[in-house]
Amino acid sequence: MLSSITRFLRDEEGATAIEYGIIAGLMAVVLVAAFSADSGIGLALTTLFTNIAAALPSTI
Repeated sequence: MLSSITRFLRDEEGATAIEYGIIAGLMAVVLVAAFSADSGIGLALTTLFTNIAAALPSTI
């Protein structure tokens, strides 16, 4: 019984999935912050598409 508990406590196989989950969560937070419309890349993309829309002729 003691050997089973020791083997369970030393098992690190499930740690990889948890680490990948933490990395994915952190990447999601960084991407949301980078692409937000208030600053960063999101603001640059909004400005770019606004300028492109203003340069296109109106079809209406």
